[in-house]
Amino acid sequence: MISKSKYLIALFAALFLLLLGIQVFFMYKTYQVKEREIYRTVHEGLTNYTDRLEDLGGMKSRNDDTIHKILIRYHDKKISKKDFLAYFERNRKDNEKHLSQYVDQRFKKEGYKIATKTEYISIIYIPDSTRLIDAPITLYETKNKVTNSKISNTGKWETSSKSTTDGDGPARDDSFFVKSNTGFEILNIKTIIFKELALLTISCIAILASVLLLYIFTVKNLARQQKQVEVLHTVVDNISHEFKTPIATLKIASKALKKEWNPETLPLIDRQIGRLENLMLQLHTDETSAEMASIQPEDWNFFIQDLAFTYPETDFQLTNQVSEPLPFDKNLMETVIKNLCENSVKYGSSQIMINLSTTAQHLKIEVSDNGCGMEKKEFDSIFEKFYRIQSNNIHNTKGLGLGLYFVKKIVTKYQGHIDVSSRSNSGTAFKISLPYEN
Repeated sequence: MISKSKYLIALFAALFLLLLGIQVFFMYKTYQVKEREIYRTVHEGLTNYTDRLEDLGGMKSRNDDTIHKILIRYHDKKISKKDFLAYFERNRKDNEKHLSQYVDQRFKKEGYKIATKTEYISIIYIPDSTRLIDAPITLYETKNKVTNSKISNTGKWETSSKSTTDGDGPARDDSFFVKSNTGFEILNIKTIIFKELALLTISCIAILASVLLLYIFTVKNLARQQKQVEVLHTVVDNISHEFKTPIATLKIASKALKKEWNPETLPLIDRQIGRLENLMLQLHTDETSAEMASIQPEDWNFFIQDLAFTYPETDFQLTNQVSEPLPFDKNLMETVIKNLCENSVKYGSSQIMINLSTTAQHLKIEVSDNGCGMEKKEFDSIFEKFYRIQSNNIHNTKGLGLGLYFVKKIVTKYQGHIDVSSRSNSGTAFKISLPYEN
């Protein structure tokens, strides 16, 4: 289930990124379409005026032949290039204000900030094909300067005039071929488009945010379910592990009673039945009393008596210096003692020493044995869940590897610490310190 959830999360993330890419592509294409539409509107609005704009400073339909004479004089080298260019510069400045006012007024309602410019890009004297200019000459331009023309109009025409000489010679043909270009640019195009697409942009962001929130909610829900599954597995592992000792003890007690009546066996059976009842209550937390069962000094002795009865071949030596009730859960302390002792039994201990004492508001628990011990490299791993020490990649002892894991969890719950010392074939010692308040 967890593996499936990971694949679903990965698939969801991939689909979200795909949706994000589609939305970005859609917005980009919408921007391009809107930009072309606005430029088309501006172009249509100025196209009918383009010729008139050029007439303001050009030569297409002027009644006088001033510009034509300027071109002839420049061709005949009667005026310098500087004077020739200065004429067009004066012409541009004279028309700049009028042109800017017209353009601004024409698109005031739309709020477009438009820059336009018309320039002669080529002037050729037709009789001898002489180029009069080698760079464009600006005929007129708005106050807003064109930096990157988006739409351009190109125009071509011929001007002609014939003059007679004083004699009877042929008339002189003074014709020119002129090529012009008019460019437009909307300087605030991005601001205008973003304003017009604001609602669409907000809608796209809202959709993406909704999908993202749904994704986050789904991931959190899956994580919560995964955590619940892990908690359930831990509870099942804990209960199954804790059931082993009382069931084994009850079996041995039952066999002992069949062979011979022993009054001391009855309290042991009662304690194991009580422990089983407590384990059952852990499965029904709503029925569990809120009050914690504090551990009494004599309870430590009962723990060791039960272990000695369950494992008669092992010598358990208890030194109990605890003389007062302690604010620890009795069931948890029993789990700590029995898991440590049973772990020693599993690894070949024939003698186990348990020392209990209290100093400076700390409970000290020390469990040492004469078992097979372990190497130092194992110290960091023995408290991991399901971990068992291997010999030549073989588990030589029975068990699930949960005993020390639960001991570590209980010690951590009480904010204590646990130390391990051991050497191969020389036994192991566990030292636990648990702080408490009266």
